[in-house]
Amino acid sequence: MALFDTTAFRILEQGISVMWQKQQIIAQNISNEDTPEYNCKYLDFYGILKDKLRGNGSIKKELNLAQRVRIDRVTLDQEDRNNVDHDTQMAEYNKTAYQIDALINQMNGNFTRIRSAIVTK
Repeated sequence: MALFDTTAFRILEQGISVMWQKQQIIAQNISNEDTPEYNCKYLDFYGILKDKLRGNGSIKKELNLAQRVRIDRVTLDQEDRNNVDHDTQMAEYNKTAYQIDALINQMNGNFTRIRSAIVTK
């Protein structure tokens, strides 16, 4: 339906998907914080979004925010060569949860505006 085929809607939809994937990666990091030689993983979202932006700052029509997972093989925080910092990961997990909530609230706001426009006509 063309009503939901807008750049703003696609950004919200894919943003929620990317943030959910980020939260899954963080949860995996936390669950492996005691695993020897486990390397922390990160989702490279900023680089993907930057690639999608044109020189004039507008987003291309065929928006597709694929995820890239980066593995930190450089930082060694513990003797067992595991580099997961529990406090940092929990902070990122909570931050991502707030970002997901914000995106869902924005999407719900769009649905509310559409619903009110339909009812008033």
